[in-house]
Amino acid sequence: MQIERLVQMVFYIAGREHVTAKELANRFQVSTRTIYRDLNTLSLAGIPVMSAKGTGGGIFLLDGYTIEKPLLSREEQQNILQGLQILQASNYPNAEITLNKIGAVFRHVLKPEWLEVDFSFWGSDEKEKVTISELQYAILNKHLIAFDYFNSELQKSCRTIEPLRLVFKSHAWYIIGYCRYKQDIRTFRMSRMKHIHVMPETFQRELPKDYSLLPEYKEEDQIPVFKLKFSRAIAYRLFDEFQENQVSLCEDGDYLVTIRYQLSNWTFNYLLSFGKYVEILEPEAARIMLKERALEIAGLYP
Repeated sequence: MQIERLVQMVFYIAGREHVTAKELANRFQVSTRTIYRDLNTLSLAGIPVMSAKGTGGGIFLLDGYTIEKPLLSREEQQNILQGLQILQASNYPNAEITLNKIGAVFRHVLKPEWLEVDFSFWGSDEKEKVTISELQYAILNKHLIAFDYFNSELQKSCRTIEPLRLVFKSHAWYIIGYCRYKQDIRTFRMSRMKHIHVMPETFQRELPKDYSLLPEYKEEDQIPVFKLKFSRAIAYRLFDEFQENQVSLCEDGDYLVTIRYQLSNWTFNYLLSFGKYVEILEPEAARIMLKERALEIAGLYP
């Protein structure tokens, strides 16, 4: 990637009194011809790359030059930083090293202007729309946010939280923050948050380093084990919804999923989303409860 090589080349030259084109070519695994083209690009960008022939000569930066001077335009810097942040999040090799190097050059704060994420539903009023930039601002600058929250039973509550992290997990966005109402760190699903407002009040709290988004089941043995048989027709959803070690192939080509679930409204509403393509094999109590719900639904269509 030429941009990365150019930035690293400036650092490399700045850290030495003189270097040769051959040395740079070996360092960056390109030809000396490419190095000379890169040096010309740096010069055109305003980087004072100098060269001298003879003994003690070589390539060097003009005395007094500091790498805080702009190498790229603000827009180009922004695109590079954000692209590398995406690579870092996906564990791309050496992305963090490159990000740190470029971060040392680009001193000013950059705002993400290339990406828009709208958390409101289609047809929502404009006042309900919150962009990822607003949420990022609240998290990075430690501003409280207030909103109406609807739980899985559609019960409404007014919340004010100290937003600590924005997370995308399992097809949905979540905000992790300290809830002033519950006086504890909680996770809020974005689709259930309405009328989100970034407040002027600030806070100082940080997310604990040992915090995990995964719930801790202290009494896991009391949670029933479900054995679910899924039709092969719905196979495309299984590895999006379940872990690999929870899914096994049956002799008839269908799939068996073994997982712990509470006997709750959420569980049965979730399983009903698979329609006729899932059957509860165990526990028996869950089979009966799902059948009753299915009959209630059928009763709506006499």
